[in-house]
Amino acid sequence: HHEELGSLAKNIKGIKRIRFFMTFGESYLTHLRCLENVGMTSIEPIDFEGHKIIPLQFLKAVLPDPASLGPRTKGKTNIGCIFRGKKDGKEKNYYLYNVCDHEKCYAEVGSQAVAYTTGVPAMIGAMMVMTGKWRRPGVFNVEEFDPDPFMDALNVWGLPWQESHSPVLVD
Repeated sequence: HHEELGSLAKNIKGIKRIRFFMTFGESYLTHLRCLENVGMTSIEPIDFEGHKIIPLQFLKAVLPDPASLGPRTKGKTNIGCIFRGKKDGKEKNYYLYNVCDHEKCYAEVGSQAVAYTTGVPAMIGAMMVMTGKWRRPGVFNVEEFDPDPFMDALNVWGLPWQESHSPVLVD
């Protein structure tokens, strides 16, 4: 679950359905299924040689540090939103997205694309607050502020976005 689903549904009027998806390669899914099948993804404590351990925490301890995976990570991320609705009385589909290449990202900043696509938007959000572009009395979620300076900054800080006004939809 991603908590922004609740926030977006609450703060953007007229939303009837909102969903979150992540996709993974078949090799990753096969490994994950294997780990699940032998109980290594469990969060329930078990007894091991007289000690209580949580299998998932043990697995995390024996896996490589995610930061060490950067040099060998291949492929691309694709982060986007598909919007469906009516505009000017006509049905519309719109896809806004970013693609980030792991190898190019690592060559440029020494990080794989997942870390980059997580960190850059957080940095931009902090910059919006510090420069006063996103500042009001009280507590607000990001979707309650003007998105344009944030979207412009994504292009400047290495996460250029693209758009399609006729995306092919899968359901």
